[in-house]
Amino acid sequence: MTTYINHFIGGSAAEGDSSRTAPVFNPATGVVEKEVRLGSVADVDSAVQAAAAAFPAWSDASLSKRQAVLFNFRELLNSRKGELAEILTSEHGKVLSDAGGEIARGLEVVDFATGIPHLLKGEYSENVSTGVDVYTLKQALGVVGIISPFNFPAMVPLWFFPIAIAAGNTVVLKPSEKDPSAAIWMAELLTEAGLPDGVFNVVHGDKEAVDALLEHPVVQSISFVGSTPIARYIYETAAHHGKRVQALGGAKNHMLVLPDADLDLAADAAVNAGFGSAGERCMAISVLLAVDTIADDLVARITERMSSLKTGDGRRGCDMGPLITEVHRDKVASYVDVATADGATVVVDGRNPEVDGDEGGFWFGPTLIDNVPTSSTVYSDEIFGPILSVVRVSSYAEGLGIINDSQYGNGTAIFTNDGGAARRFQREVTVGMVGINVPIPVPVAYHSFGGWKNSMFGDAKAYGPHGVEFFTREKAVTSRWLDPSHGGINLGFPEHD
Repeated sequence: MTTYINHFIGGSAAEGDSSRTAPVFNPATGVVEKEVRLGSVADVDSAVQAAAAAFPAWSDASLSKRQAVLFNFRELLNSRKGELAEILTSEHGKVLSDAGGEIARGLEVVDFATGIPHLLKGEYSENVSTGVDVYTLKQALGVVGIISPFNFPAMVPLWFFPIAIAAGNTVVLKPSEKDPSAAIWMAELLTEAGLPDGVFNVVHGDKEAVDALLEHPVVQSISFVGSTPIARYIYETAAHHGKRVQALGGAKNHMLVLPDADLDLAADAAVNAGFGSAGERCMAISVLLAVDTIADDLVARITERMSSLKTGDGRRGCDMGPLITEVHRDKVASYVDVATADGATVVVDGRNPEVDGDEGGFWFGPTLIDNVPTSSTVYSDEIFGPILSVVRVSSYAEGLGIINDSQYGNGTAIFTNDGGAARRFQREVTVGMVGINVPIPVPVAYHSFGGWKNSMFGDAKAYGPHGVEFFTREKAVTSRWLDPSHGGINLGFPEHD
């Protein structure tokens, strides 16, 4: 019997209006284990209407009530995170430790959102004119849309909806159809935590559902994470329909290693940042810029560490799991041939890895390619897989120039023991998130996540202070109250003798 993943609308499961479905694979076996219903325009409208109906009461609920629901959700999620990790591993393929880390980072945003009352305070100016005061209010937008990617099916929604809900908005989430179950699991947990029906809704789907959300006149904002071409499309389409947008796009993150760096630390960082979560993350280090004098030594240390990595089923204690689909695996593998044709050196080839897993899994092992020319698509494309490219540079200045010439500006890192070089790098590099001896500089929840250039479309980054600003709008009030000594009510109407 086929297991169908339904939508979640108005507090309960919904089959929806459409008969279209898509397969949901277990990437470690290559087997279709479920079918997800693909929502129609009518299904999106049902979810939006449910959210709109819930908005007046939820936005009017006291801050303490909203806090209480989020505190309950936080405790439930923390106590049952093992369940969610199993879901992530079964549909995405990432190893259980990576899944647990994803949930932990999402929980940080829930923690942040529980303290939102302090961040919803306005400003007050007394007596700006005689007897006149001005103050500001921060109020919810209304119905907000979230479109999340396959690579972090729990964490990315958690970047957005806790803050949106805490601020008084109601939500329609469109998760990736490749691994949709995490969204439903969280929707049910929110209901268990006491969230009223309709405040959080989930509609599965493909481009039809996405466009319906972008164009719906009731939806006030769109939050998105995905590839750069789609982020640009989301930004342009939603903005055209009058919505505020935060669309986080792709990346090609560089790690610059200077001659004075701790090479063991740099090698460990390159392996973890290049191959963790099978390289399917927008903050992965995919380009290692090694200064010539230490490049051979650094490549040797990375190669040695790669030999101990175990690829296989994420439930079997492996270091790296499969890629999300067979099509994506084959695309990633094709870059090895491209590298050879472009004159690069394939140091470790992951196309035929030894795996601890079923033969039908979508396997591709950690891959290291040296002497990659910047003219190659292996360098320029966001491969989104476990391929680490080494580009050799003569100096700090050459490395910095390569980073700044990239169309992307998501994350970067420098490894050095020279504080002056690190300080110069953080000022001169044109990238939104910078690590100093830290390979994946994802900010904690009380700062904000987002890049520059073609890695970010819109003015507001994800979570942190930017998230609060994005999910609220400010209202300025100018008031005058007559002093009681005035002796009566003056409505300000002209009088005639």
